[in-house]
Amino acid sequence: MMAKTIRDTIHANGIDIRIYSEDLKNDYISLTDIARKREGDYPGYVIQNWLRNKSTVSFVGLWESIHNPNFNYIEFEAIKNEAGLNSFVLTPKRWVETTNAIGIVTKGGRYAATYAYKDIAFEFASWISPEFKLYIIEDYQRLKEGEQARLSLEWNLNRELSKLNYRIHTDSIKDNLIPPLLTPQQISYTYASEADLINTVLFGKTAKLWRECNPDKKGNIRDQATIHQLLVLANLESYNAILIKQGKPQSERMPLLHELAVQQMTTLSRLELGNLPGIENKK
Repeated sequence: MMAKTIRDTIHANGIDIRIYSEDLKNDYISLTDIARKREGDYPGYVIQNWLRNKSTVSFVGLWESIHNPNFNYIEFEAIKNEAGLNSFVLTPKRWVETTNAIGIVTKGGRYAATYAYKDIAFEFASWISPEFKLYIIEDYQRLKEGEQARLSLEWNLNRELSKLNYRIHTDSIKDNLIPPLLTPQQISYTYASEADLINTVLFGKTAKLWRECNPDKKGNIRDQATIHQLLVLANLESYNAILIKQGKPQSERMPLLHELAVQQMTTLSRLELGNLPGIENKK
């Protein structure tokens, strides 16, 4: 079973076209919605007619050969040899089940439709109408630009949040871990040790080790963090500050922080998919 999650809808020349994604990165666009441009009541027949073309079979087969390591080439060759004949019929379901294709998926039920990876969807749209394809690409690009802008804003907000929490964290170290009369070098070492405690819990390595492993990257280990990592980082620093005030040594705090990091990263990875309407497809 292949679960997909509704992500957004684009609007191309008056037609709403749904977009689904498994991982919120690789987009599948509804061929059924695109086909309504030509046939509003029977879009499935339009998709089947497109799949009957030898050029279409060659294109989707080439796409699968590039992106799908489990593609069934033997069955593909048999289908390609039949393509173009008057008696040849190819449905999306037959294509998927026969060749183990992943570029086209189908789904029944409430969200019944055929979806295709964006490259294939654009090819189908071009077959429907080159002008319509341009409308789809234009609105799809608008959607992606909006997503990138939101991601950038979220990243910056979470980065600032982590900086604020870092100040709380370091203040707690100063108030609770640093005895009086320490030298500046000793104080600096204590700060670095606590920062690297968080780095190790969340990233699996210290800042120094990260720099040694990534000599060509700019910034530091936290500058390369994902949005989720930055959010968890802020929470870890706040939690660590509480544990420090409770007088727990690093040896006791580290497993507690690691447990929290695993729990929150797991929750965040599921959050984007868990509460959204899904679609399923049988391979």
